[in-house]
Amino acid sequence: MNLQLFLSLVILCSTSSNAWSPTDSYAPGNVVCPSDLKMLREAVGLSDQEADWLKKRDAITQPILKQWLETRFAKTEAEQTLINEIFNAGSTSNERLPRIGIAASGGGYRAMLCGAGQIAGLDNRTRNGTEAGLGGLLDSSTYLAGLSGGNWLVGSLAFNNWTSVQDIIDSTADSSNDDPIWDITHSIIDPEGINLIHDYDIWENISNDVHQKKLAGFDVSLTDIWGLALTRDFFPTLTDDKGHGNWGAMSFSDLAKYEAFVNAEMPFTIHVADSRYPGIKVVNTNNTLFEFNAYEMGSWDGTVNAFANITYVGTDITDGKPTTDTCIRGFDSVPFVLGTSSSLFNEFLLDINSTDLPSFLKEILSDFLTDLSNDYYDISVWDNNPFYESNYAFENVTSQINYNSEITSSKTLYLGDGGEDGENVPLVPLLQQEREVDVIFALDNSCDTDACWPAGLSLVSTYERQFGLQRSDLAFPYVPDAETFVNNGLNKRPTFFGCDAKNMSDLAYIPPLIIYIPNSEYSFKSNTSTFKMSYTDKERLEMIQNGFEVITYNNLTGSSNYDYCISCAILRRSQERLGLETTDECNQCFSDFCWDGTYNQTKLPSWDDIHSYSSTKNKRFEDSSLPYNSSVSSSNSSVTSSNSSSSVAQSTTQSKNDAFAMSSNWLITSIAVFVAAVFN
Repeated sequence: MNLQLFLSLVILCSTSSNAWSPTDSYAPGNVVCPSDLKMLREAVGLSDQEADWLKKRDAITQPILKQWLETRFAKTEAEQTLINEIFNAGSTSNERLPRIGIAASGGGYRAMLCGAGQIAGLDNRTRNGTEAGLGGLLDSSTYLAGLSGGNWLVGSLAFNNWTSVQDIIDSTADSSNDDPIWDITHSIIDPEGINLIHDYDIWENISNDVHQKKLAGFDVSLTDIWGLALTRDFFPTLTDDKGHGNWGAMSFSDLAKYEAFVNAEMPFTIHVADSRYPGIKVVNTNNTLFEFNAYEMGSWDGTVNAFANITYVGTDITDGKPTTDTCIRGFDSVPFVLGTSSSLFNEFLLDINSTDLPSFLKEILSDFLTDLSNDYYDISVWDNNPFYESNYAFENVTSQINYNSEITSSKTLYLGDGGEDGENVPLVPLLQQEREVDVIFALDNSCDTDACWPAGLSLVSTYERQFGLQRSDLAFPYVPDAETFVNNGLNKRPTFFGCDAKNMSDLAYIPPLIIYIPNSEYSFKSNTSTFKMSYTDKERLEMIQNGFEVITYNNLTGSSNYDYCISCAILRRSQERLGLETTDECNQCFSDFCWDGTYNQTKLPSWDDIHSYSSTKNKRFEDSSLPYNSSVSSSNSSVTSSNSSSSVAQSTTQSKNDAFAMSSNWLITSIAVFVAAVFN
């Protein structure tokens, strides 16, 4: 298509952009407040709902985990005895049994795809996932947390009735399926490729949804548009009675009604975002970290120290109580929550010069995104802050962290990408002592280096957080610096941190053992750009395949006893608490996989030269035994420093409500810019 002709069509379409059909799919609505509504609680212990749910989940995970350990670990009578002693202690006393958590990092579509392969490696629903992987450990896991791209992965699985990565891939490979999940061959901007009519229909539908939210009296921002555009490919079959996409109608709190969740047949999923108020120029580990789950949203941090009933967020609340008898339902839209955890526009602005766009397009986008940043449209706007005038926050902490002081004093809550504080692996929710997690799989698909490989910076940031103003009661194992991660190869293979509880007695409590799983090249260069806007089917297959090989240590070939060593890590905290002797083989595993506490701060070579792995691909995974086809957009929430900066300036001339006035033009302009790039 001639570029001039295309732009003319864009202009023509933009003149009719007001011809929108009314819809209530995405707009929150008024309901009568329940008489027994408890809107806010202090962050002391778990919610009653989560505590009750855990009892059901434990009853499912414990026998599955015991069976897994008996298969992978119990090779001798002594090993079986150790398992029996641990699990008998859990059934006959108050001693808790091992709990597994999984944390999926940010990194846009790169993180989503790599993380998908890693999750597949833990899932017995994956073909050959048991024989060549660690299948069964996902079934044995209690918690699954994600942020940014990892939050897309977690949300896709959870809100599609706890589907499997294998099913998603099989569905995409099925030529008769017109609406597969993760059909992202084309970018978000032009989801139907050169089919401009369908592109326009999609964007018009999204604009209608955003318009309805504004008409309902709520502020809108670019996050609303972003979330709806992004999640279209996660929930493609959701339509209204007119055949229009209706994925915006899903409420996050409805997960509590899903059969898989009600029956505790899936892990407890958690999504993470950062507080980010207009005018804040630095987001670091003293920033307030928020989490979302099926029951609540809130923060353990001292600047909030409270959780709100997520079903009724958007209700006008003061000091935890509704100001009227009218409550709001539906503000917690799934696209809005997932979009909140991955608001990357400021990051895109910072990295735009590294993209392959023509110079004139970079200039246009830079000017455009600068305007957005100045008007804080890249921040997620949560009307009727549920923590407004809450008395649960720690005054001494709030006063010392002045850029978090507005959280309880503002009627509006502003949130941003969950990785902007440098903690790109969402470990903090799983470190809460109340959740009693013993071991965490830290799936790190961050872009820490110039070549977009991880270098452990997320772990460093979380380690530093425990010594900050926010969380004196947080504990995280000792970790080395980025130079040591790279020089000692800790960023290229699975590594354990916190192997010996006796060495961490000076921390607030004994933290979980961390199984660090960094993205690395096994069969495919999976260090794709954060801002890669599309993936071919072949690329997607290879990204997920490589992710599988990352977590399975090259299909269990990287070490002769890798699954045995994973078993040792899972049992470690229980074995230590009970004072039981471990096996000689486990001691060897800890020698092989645990960080030994040494540092190597030698100046690093070129990043491009340090990340390659000689793959000996397992024969069982050839010939598409994992038929993963790929097409993805990549967007990373990772920040390459624990004290990384994000520029945001508050507008003094425009209301945030004006975001809607420009939303339609933004959509059309964005489509024009990106498709023009294709035709150029």
